[in-house]
Amino acid sequence: MGLSSEELDKHCQQILSDRRIKNRIVVLCEGEIKDPQGRRSPLAYRRMEQMPDANFYRRCVPESWKQYPPIFFNCGDRLDVINTYFNLLKLNQAKPDNSYLDQDKLFALVDLDIQSQQINNYPFADTESIYYHLYCKYRVIPKQIAEHRILTTGLIHKEAYFILPELQEVFDSSLLSPQYQSNSVSLPDIYLKIANETCHDIDLQKNFDRAIKRINHCQNIDCCAVEKFKHSWNHEFINSSDKQRQKELILTLLTIRKAKKYWEEIKPDSNCNINIERFREQLTLEIGKAYSRQDWNNPENHIASWFKFLYEIA
Repeated sequence: MGLSSEELDKHCQQILSDRRIKNRIVVLCEGEIKDPQGRRSPLAYRRMEQMPDANFYRRCVPESWKQYPPIFFNCGDRLDVINTYFNLLKLNQAKPDNSYLDQDKLFALVDLDIQSQQINNYPFADTESIYYHLYCKYRVIPKQIAEHRILTTGLIHKEAYFILPELQEVFDSSLLSPQYQSNSVSLPDIYLKIANETCHDIDLQKNFDRAIKRINHCQNIDCCAVEKFKHSWNHEFINSSDKQRQKELILTLLTIRKAKKYWEEIKPDSNCNINIERFREQLTLEIGKAYSRQDWNNPENHIASWFKFLYEIA
């Protein structure tokens, strides 16, 4: 259930009146708005960057960005984020004296998802259009990113970035001892499970014609039907020993297959006395720290590339 008009206005007023955003980059992202006590008080907004989603992106800020990094705000679901973006612009223009926002430094980051989300009164008609303008063959297009104020992820969901192959070391070295189905986390095993359950993905079946266009450049992958995609992907992944080819196949999979379910199956060791929400929060922060060290001049690194763009504006 999205924000009502009244809730949206209150949410935006809280952001506009937050002194921390003065002269700062502001990034709106998907995620729960209320604090654990269910409040949306000014104090809750000041603590929002410590909540999941916003907290993850805050941890991803490159280590070299020492002064005045972006301020992140959770804004609900994807449509709520987009509505918040436009409502902030409207309210800021109506009463600029009551706002700390520099609207030239306002951005929104939303999931690509399976379904396309229409966007009115914006240079790009929907999230799918943004995706195709921002990315080519799983790489950010640096010269075009400056044309965007609403950005989509290059993979289907934020959670897809939690299980990319370069993070295997994070899972192996984490003191949280993460487990997947009672075993140490093996990301290749997770990819195979995601692929093998492709035919159970109802959303993908309904939106297959649109989704498959994102990946039809991947060689030797049959994009004619869901079942054929599954079999061809499995064959290529199992029989490839080239790491770059394997990475391409993983990105292909995570561009059209939802990863959240599999991410949520990663749990603490049964001997580890930690709340599951706390465990997941701490693990995402370890992942965010790994992203904060990535080369932001490499367009294969989506998150680092976003921050390079924001840094140049800041």
